[in-house]
Amino acid sequence: MSLYRDEAVVLRTWKLGEADRIVSLLTRDHGKVRGVAKGVRRTRSKFGARLEPTSHLAIQLYEGKSDLHTITQVETINRFVGLRSDPERFARAESMLEAVEQMAQDHAPEPEVHMMLWRALATLDADGPYFVSAAFFLKLLAHDGVQPELDRCIECGTGDALVSIDVVGGGVRCGKCRRGRPLGAAALSLLRRIYSGDLAAVLREKSSEAGAEVDLLATALLESHLERRLKSTAVISQSLPG
Repeated sequence: MSLYRDEAVVLRTWKLGEADRIVSLLTRDHGKVRGVAKGVRRTRSKFGARLEPTSHLAIQLYEGKSDLHTITQVETINRFVGLRSDPERFARAESMLEAVEQMAQDHAPEPEVHMMLWRALATLDADGPYFVSAAFFLKLLAHDGVQPELDRCIECGTGDALVSIDVVGGGVRCGKCRRGRPLGAAALSLLRRIYSGDLAAVLREKSSEAGAEVDLLATALLESHLERRLKSTAVISQSLPG
């Protein structure tokens, strides 16, 4: 049993008893951790407001005998106020948190995922490029060893006339072996650029039909891997203009 300090992003919170709250955190050095923040739902709580989803924190916890640690100190690094003021950006941020909550393993350090998450939140907070959540999903899948085949048909091996992507099968298909979701040439190019290290340039681009196509595809790929729907994606759809 001991005290430890770490950096963390708040993934999710829920009530415990009359005054406490359980907080799911993605920490830099200790992986996904669940902690109890005692008394934070009282009006005089000194750090309850800091323990909100998306918050990037410096945090101190007490590791007791159970897997539920006790949060003893919280300092805010960034609350990402900008994305909180925009329903669509906040919904996209929540979808990233939900994805990490589902994929991260308890107490398994993944500093790269922690860095990916807070940087994605910071990018979304700064100027709100619509493509951040989709790119994050794709990079998160790649980190987990799941990356679709984008150069050759997964059925026959040809690199010509690739016109669809098989989400379950894990890659593109040619016209003769077509199955799954239609995939335009511009969207395929965008996917290849993301995986080849051109993400920064992709994020600077304005919204486009190809970008919207990849946005939907990234969610489909992630949900196929998780074998469940993301609750946050419904909120994103509702926040978009009709």
